[in-house]
Amino acid sequence: MELVFSTICLMFLYCMMVFFLLKLFSKMRSQSCYIVAYECYKAPDDMKLDTETCGELILRNKNLGIEQYKFLLQAMVKAGIGEETYGPRNVIMGTEESPNLTDALSEIDDIVFGTLDNLFAKTGVSPSEIDVLVVTISMITSAPSIPARIINRYKMRGDIKVFNLSGMGCSASVIAVDLVNHIFQTYKNSYAVVVSSESLSPNWYRGIERSMMLPNILFRLGGCSLLLTNKSSLKHQAILKLNHSVRTHVGSNDEAFGSCTRIEDEQGNCGFFLTKSLPKAAAKAVAMNLRVLVPKMLPLRELIRYSIVSYWRNKSKTSTPESGLNLKSGIEHFCIHPGGRAVIDGMGRSLGLNENDLEPTRMALHRFGNTSAAGLWYVLSYMEAKKRLKKGDRILMISLGAGFKCNNCVWQVMKNLEDANVWEDCIAKYPVKCTANTSFLEKYSWINESSN
Repeated sequence: MELVFSTICLMFLYCMMVFFLLKLFSKMRSQSCYIVAYECYKAPDDMKLDTETCGELILRNKNLGIEQYKFLLQAMVKAGIGEETYGPRNVIMGTEESPNLTDALSEIDDIVFGTLDNLFAKTGVSPSEIDVLVVTISMITSAPSIPARIINRYKMRGDIKVFNLSGMGCSASVIAVDLVNHIFQTYKNSYAVVVSSESLSPNWYRGIERSMMLPNILFRLGGCSLLLTNKSSLKHQAILKLNHSVRTHVGSNDEAFGSCTRIEDEQGNCGFFLTKSLPKAAAKAVAMNLRVLVPKMLPLRELIRYSIVSYWRNKSKTSTPESGLNLKSGIEHFCIHPGGRAVIDGMGRSLGLNENDLEPTRMALHRFGNTSAAGLWYVLSYMEAKKRLKKGDRILMISLGAGFKCNNCVWQVMKNLEDANVWEDCIAKYPVKCTANTSFLEKYSWINESSN
């Protein structure tokens, strides 16, 4: 009997040893994905949508009446958007009712070429060294494509691997990073560039549907460019290393699929339609994603603790504040998509985050608005400007997008980061105590006193 028991123990130890050796071998063979640098776009001051400019924009829309004015006033005050966000040039100039392709491409060129010029200058990497190019700009189509415009301007190599991701929405940059990570497993010693932005010029809504008016309040001009590599020789120059990436799509559910769509209203005005089922779709997508990601990013002791607490909670039918997962046991910073105040509040409650955790996202929304797929990088830049990011820290990026998608990833900080980037001229003013835009209420309070 003792011999049988000893044999079983030896076989178990042998299997465990083989398992860990295979795991180590697999890890050694996999190519790490590093971010060398990133650049966010900052528009010139004459493109700011302050109270005065927004008021003129709303009042010149002849489709709107006093009820729409009241709705917009209430929404603007509560949106968490500040006075210094940026809008498209045609909206600032008052030609939003007749958008054209020239304006749209000019807007994209400013963002894309501006961030790429800075990125190449900062890193010293030549455009001819880039092996992979991924562009994520959802709502514009041109021929030649946006990636082709980039290749032409920077005279990139003929064998560059090009990917043009369209319609991916606010979670597109994380999708692009995940794509690059998979490409890196095949192509060794490579550089990749990811460019993320959104085209606002031809997509400014001019109708009266309330659910379609909200994106005008939230979405603002912005973009970013990332330089990634899997070259081990550049490990010590990198700022971030990708630890985990998980993508979740709940588009098979009709309610989730239709929760955020680009449609035409009854008058033929095109815009984004946000339904009341959006929070439900987002919650479902986030829960499904974290179910896969959490075991990868949290320490074993926290997973065991949660399992034991959950067992006794179910058995006793009681719940305590300690019964949930403690995400902070494996994550130091939370980089949440700045989609709007309601999105940030909801994510904070569901993940058990405090105001210090949510501060970077709230401030990015206040200063730059919802810049779609680029929004996460404005949040990250805030953390860096505030000197929060220290070597070894882990960052959870959470992104949501139409479809409906939740795409999350975990980064490890490779060295202390202190670059102020686009926050350089204003970081001293942040955080602001109140993100409500009271200047709108002060200037346009007469709207609430008016009748039809």
